[in-house]
Amino acid sequence: MFRAGAARRSSHDQCPIDSRALGARRARVGAERGAVSAAAVPAPGAWSAVPPGRYPLRGLVASEWTKFRTVRSTLWTLAATVTLGVGLGAIATATTAARWSQASFVERLTFDPTRTSLTGLLFAQLAVGILGVLVVSAEYGTGTIRATLAAAPRRPLVLAAKVAVYGAVVLVVGEAVAFGAFLLGQSLLSPKAPTAALGDPGVLRAVAGGGLYLLVLGLLALGIATIVRHTAGAISAFVAALLVLPLIVAALPSSIGDAVGRYLPANIGVVLLSVAPQAHAFSPWAGLGVLAGYATAALVIGGALLVRRDA
Repeated sequence: MFRAGAARRSSHDQCPIDSRALGARRARVGAERGAVSAAAVPAPGAWSAVPPGRYPLRGLVASEWTKFRTVRSTLWTLAATVTLGVGLGAIATATTAARWSQASFVERLTFDPTRTSLTGLLFAQLAVGILGVLVVSAEYGTGTIRATLAAAPRRPLVLAAKVAVYGAVVLVVGEAVAFGAFLLGQSLLSPKAPTAALGDPGVLRAVAGGGLYLLVLGLLALGIATIVRHTAGAISAFVAALLVLPLIVAALPSSIGDAVGRYLPANIGVVLLSVAPQAHAFSPWAGLGVLAGYATAALVIGGALLVRRDA
């Protein structure tokens, strides 16, 4: 009993010492944790280095340019634009030159060498439109549009960046195709058929207008894609507006067809690429203004829907 009591007293005497050691240990651990927490908190000025999610338009344009130039469809559609625009124009002018000696009086009288050399642009517009659709719809198809809008929540600026990148590329390529097709076509027409020069009345306007026509038509396709958000549906709508509507209007009575036909994008393109004035049509620049109105309306509607709808 004595030994047990002594052991209990000894154990009781050690308790204050153990409690003090335990308290010191807890205080030391708490201090270490506080130091770690303090080290984990960034300095007040460090928060400015964290991207706030509100990128300027310049940054969005750089991002869209990276996406635009690294997608294989961009290269293929631009190559198709050049091939159709220059190649088909060369075929049309070479065929005309070969058959010029057999042309009738009316054909010789109404012959427009500028429009003939720019014939390929009426087919290149399809490739330009498809590229405009893919700029938007491809991201919806793959789901990457969610990452784009999560990184840049200001959706109108995202659309503006896409328009800026696509518009700059198409303007350069379109003008290059138009002038290349014209120069090649005139060299193929000479010396068997009449030719035109850029200094002739209306020629420079028609050639430069060809590149602008491709630009505005491509922006219309981009706006349609922003509204539809589906590649097949947007391309179908674009082709219908470009190729199907003229067939429907042609079946209408002439009094109605002439009044409606002047508003069709395809007819506006024909007038813009021609030197001679066309009957029942807007003037070239007025027609381009109408087409620009279509593209602006499509982009505005698409931008509004982009803000309102989920990705």
